[in-house]
Amino acid sequence: MTVSRSDPSALRFLIGHELRSARLRAGVSQADAAKELGCTQPKINNMETGKYQQQPDESAKLMRLYGADIDQIDRIASLAGRADQATWWAPFSEVLPNWFKAFVGLEGLATSQFTYQAMTLTGQLQTEGYATALLSGGRQIAPLDLPQAIRARMARQRLANETNPMRLQAVIEEHTLDRLVGGPAVMVEQLQHLLELMERENVELRVMPTSTAVHVGLDGDFTLLNFDEALSLGYIEYQTGALYVQDQDQVAMYKMIADRLRSLALPIEESAQVVRGRMDRLKRA
Repeated sequence: MTVSRSDPSALRFLIGHELRSARLRAGVSQADAAKELGCTQPKINNMETGKYQQQPDESAKLMRLYGADIDQIDRIASLAGRADQATWWAPFSEVLPNWFKAFVGLEGLATSQFTYQAMTLTGQLQTEGYATALLSGGRQIAPLDLPQAIRARMARQRLANETNPMRLQAVIEEHTLDRLVGGPAVMVEQLQHLLELMERENVELRVMPTSTAVHVGLDGDFTLLNFDEALSLGYIEYQTGALYVQDQDQVAMYKMIADRLRSLALPIEESAQVVRGRMDRLKRA
């Protein structure tokens, strides 16, 4: 896990996700798990939802009950031992919606991410000017909170400024490049930023051409978060909240959708040419 992006609530969420998945795979009820620990069933539920700080010894005992191998047991116990670190995004707490804080914490712990967004660029790719134009045009951020919200979005980015950057795979729609968010000057800067990021080994950005009229992404935007020490999660955001896809069969389905989107989108070099072409066109205008 990325130490500089520690978040106890996000870590508890991941541990609880693993405990629940292991219990369901083993066919053990919460009542039987509670008997194993000598506690109440609500405590098991709170451990699985991340509301309760899981203790290493209790987590290990449950994983043994569920038939986990020694590596799984040691991994979960190790994660539980790190669940009391400080939250990195605490300085931005007031400008982050409550429903979004969980994602910010999980994103900070992720080692890689896939995202498909149809209308705008994902936050990890945005320049300050682009983010400012997006957030100022919405209703979720009060004008007085806008500067701090921009700083929070920039602070989330881990693609270029860390010794161990997050790996990102992203598919964007070609028409996103034509949306002049913030005006031509802001978009020129944003497109240049995309080209610079695309030169990095940890960033794979592909453009879905408008000629591909129908594809598997039309059902909606989604993000996949992957972790070195925990199970992958799906994330689907809407205007006033978000859904987390935790069932591993459903996560596997979204991974297949992600692979399909990448195969339908333009190759990396052609995608870079499309971005460069839009930027050159704006510079000449």
